[in-house]
Amino acid sequence: MQPPEGTMAAQIDHSAERLLGIVLVTASAAVFGLAGVLTKSIHAEPLVIACWRGLVGALLITAYVFWRRGRPGSQSMRLGWRGWLMAVVGAAASLAFISAFKNTYVANVAIIYATAPFMAALFAWLFIRERVRSQTMLAAVLSLAGVGLMVFSGVGTGRPFGDGLALIMTATSALYMVLIRTFRDTPAVWVGAVSAFLVFALAWFVADPLAISGHDAVLLVAFGISFAAASILWTEGTRRIPAAEAGLLGSAEVPFAVLFGWIFLAEFPPATSLIGGAVVLSAVLAHAGRDWLQARALRST
Repeated sequence: MQPPEGTMAAQIDHSAERLLGIVLVTASAAVFGLAGVLTKSIHAEPLVIACWRGLVGALLITAYVFWRRGRPGSQSMRLGWRGWLMAVVGAAASLAFISAFKNTYVANVAIIYATAPFMAALFAWLFIRERVRSQTMLAAVLSLAGVGLMVFSGVGTGRPFGDGLALIMTATSALYMVLIRTFRDTPAVWVGAVSAFLVFALAWFVADPLAISGHDAVLLVAFGISFAAASILWTEGTRRIPAAEAGLLGSAEVPFAVLFGWIFLAEFPPATSLIGGAVVLSAVLAHAGRDWLQARALRST
């Protein structure tokens, strides 16, 4: 006996939505992976890069937010003190993010940032007393060991400063994740746009954003477009697939970043960095994969 025609149509629609979600999240990871290449290809100082990346990206994200407002599930654009707190934390993460790429390998920044979910678990336990699972603790310890090896490999080369900035960026990004989960009624995408506007305002008063070459101007616009595209692709993709699956697919940002750094910048980090990165990436993929398998088993019961 075949299932009713309406049920089959619903299953096909669900499968198509899931496939679209997978494509969008994977595309988001690939576009995010270009950040290091774009940063190092621009000669302007980090604050100027963050300024124009933020402005172009914020304008596009704002247009997206207004487009979403007329659709089901849209949120109010009112921030309140919680939204402004998130915006300030996001701005700090953005500045550290750009500065880190300027001072260490693209691979190091990408791999250190991959530990953000584990830092977020630690902050969630500290601030909102959310229980940390044993598998998360084990993955976090392994990741910390891998990051330690990467930082150690840069001693004497000037790289520890950049690795330290990457750790600050990762910590602020992890805090931002916890704030999103804690302040669920705050419009997170709109907060991201406001955060970018804050970076633009800071750069306008502290640096000289207009002192850029034509070459840098083109790349800065491209950087802003890629930032907005990656954010929008991620938002639309995660609406269509489970969180565990989105987290697993999002881990692809690391190999994309390393690959792009090698192809476009001929940047190949030392062996110790690669070993440390392999440890971190293995922990991240094992943790995300276990979550995905558990979620899949629950859906099938």
